[in-house]
Amino acid sequence: MGFDIPEPYVWDESFRVFYDSLDEEHKGLFKGIFDVANSPGDNSCLQHLAKAVKDHFVTEEAMMKSANYADLGSHKKIHDKFLGDLGTLKCPVNDGQVNFAKDWLVNHIKGTDLKYVGKLG
Repeated sequence: MGFDIPEPYVWDESFRVFYDSLDEEHKGLFKGIFDVANSPGDNSCLQHLAKAVKDHFVTEEAMMKSANYADLGSHKKIHDKFLGDLGTLKCPVNDGQVNFAKDWLVNHIKGTDLKYVGKLG
């Protein structure tokens, strides 16, 4: 998509959106994908990631709604598509699927989420 995938795959300050709760959740998403990459056959890692992603999207979208964020609708569609893609994964997760998730998260935060900085209250 465009932004470099960090190795090791961990959150760093370049992903900061300046909302502490969202930054903490983003750190958890990085860890969740990292855990799936390290244990591609462990269904509990995959399920934990799916729950963390869903919970994060609910939190982020609620903050957008509360702030009357203009791009909520398009942002939610992007979230829904990723949740749908994630929901099709089964263990063992292959390298291509892991790389898709890594790339998606990096580019979503840097390319889409950073647009809401300073606009969510």
